[in-house]
Amino acid sequence: MLADTRLRTRVTELFGVEYPIVQTGMGWVSGAELTAATSEAGALGIIAGATLTYPELVDAIAQVKAATSRPFGVNLRTDAPDVDQRVDHMIAAGVRVASFAQAPGEATVKKLKDAGLVVMPTIGAPRHAEKVAEWGVDAVIAQGGEGGGHTGVIPTSLLIPSVVDTVDIPVIAAGGFFDGRGLVAALSWGAEGIAMGTRFLLTSSSDVPDEVKAVYLGTPLTGTVVTRSIDGAPQRVIRTEVVDELEKAGLLAFPRAAINALKFRKISGTSLKDLLTEGWNMKKNSDMPLAQIAMAANSAMLTRASMVEGNLDVGILPTGQNVGVIDELPTSGEVVAAVVAEAIEVLDRLNGPREGND
Repeated sequence: MLADTRLRTRVTELFGVEYPIVQTGMGWVSGAELTAATSEAGALGIIAGATLTYPELVDAIAQVKAATSRPFGVNLRTDAPDVDQRVDHMIAAGVRVASFAQAPGEATVKKLKDAGLVVMPTIGAPRHAEKVAEWGVDAVIAQGGEGGGHTGVIPTSLLIPSVVDTVDIPVIAAGGFFDGRGLVAALSWGAEGIAMGTRFLLTSSSDVPDEVKAVYLGTPLTGTVVTRSIDGAPQRVIRTEVVDELEKAGLLAFPRAAINALKFRKISGTSLKDLLTEGWNMKKNSDMPLAQIAMAANSAMLTRASMVEGNLDVGILPTGQNVGVIDELPTSGEVVAAVVAEAIEVLDRLNGPREGND
């Protein structure tokens, strides 16, 4: 069944999908199964390539292609040492969309676009959207402060109209979306679709352990916090005892941050060699102070320990603020269908059914 014509936007044309819905590339969460299920349902699934090794990424892309013939994307880290190799494989494998949590360089944008891929970074301020638009990206995900993980400070309801007014490329709204009412609201602000992370994390299609999902389902609207104490950059996570302790300690100096990194290294099971290698790569590709690098190098492993291994003692659980209104675990396909159905109901209520819809 084709989408209601009122839900056909520049985004659906650009991605080649039925619905203007994107499942974000959440680190350690958006694996091949979730991505394929989302794309097969008519939305755009995105593999979390940033937290996969190169061989794992190659395998994940192959799994998605075997499970669905529909378009999908891959999320990358622009500072990954092997980013060029990853881009080359995405091009060769026929991936439709290249997603970035950071701004990709102009050379990377050009290489991907020349090969026919859609380039879509995530931004958190109008000036960031303007910058990447000048580089030639095809669309942006604008994530408001309600979003999960690394996030900005501008509320979604203010960010989206501001970005829409700043750039001419399609804008996908992110930060707190979970239902069809949100999709219609985003469209009314000028966005051409929505991106959801937490809503897709909390499905039976995601690989997150059931005991971790139970913690998410039990978290109220007031149960999240935006903290800089994990790796120095603002992140929205579930408030846990570990996060509260990190908040009290803060990142005051390199010695304390280094001690915390080594402490959490044991919890996450990360080898000292891997921790130092990750820290060195970050130092080469950023101007972060040593205190921040000490924690950032281990941050991904902490999240992995929680989200993949189910180690709740780690206490690092990235989430959008909408976690407080989600109380069930449908399939990814059921989420897409429910969002679309509710959006059409809202549009019908506001304007009446449009003649000629499918």
